[in-house]
Amino acid sequence: MEHITITAATVESISTIQQIGKETFYETFSGSNTKEDMQKYLDENFSDEKVKSELNNDGSMFFVAWEGSLPVGYLKVNVGAAQTEDQGNRALEIERIYVKSSHHGKKVGQMLYELAVVTAEQLKKDTIWLGVWEENPRAIRFYEKNGFIAFDRHIFKMGDDEQTDIMMRKTLSS
Repeated sequence: MEHITITAATVESISTIQQIGKETFYETFSGSNTKEDMQKYLDENFSDEKVKSELNNDGSMFFVAWEGSLPVGYLKVNVGAAQTEDQGNRALEIERIYVKSSHHGKKVGQMLYELAVVTAEQLKKDTIWLGVWEENPRAIRFYEKNGFIAFDRHIFKMGDDEQTDIMMRKTLSS
């Protein structure tokens, strides 16, 4: 495996975010959802307008993991009003960590997660939180291994299907 680098995404990165976002989401969830729900989710969440708006939001940050010139994963974090659920100003949300299936087990997800922790510490946040689909045991194990504990549940809209996410959080050491 070539060396992995991670760069911050800007509004000029819109097509990269759309590409890696669609690819990784589809790889991860297409087998567990209807074609119609998958297509609706991808169309709504990776449209030019939606991604541009997220990239321009001061409370959101995107990072792309690269192997050479190929994007292999990405991270999206939110603070303040950009959080999908209000967890206060001392929290950072990991909204998305996705890695291409070809790079599972190669520590790319761990690198992206560690960047989220560094970002939270730089922003002087006390906690990191996220939502993870209750039927995604691989992701749940990943977050538990990294010290997250479940604290609530919320609904995630996958097309027209309402699914339950486990909300997990980790308190950062001072």
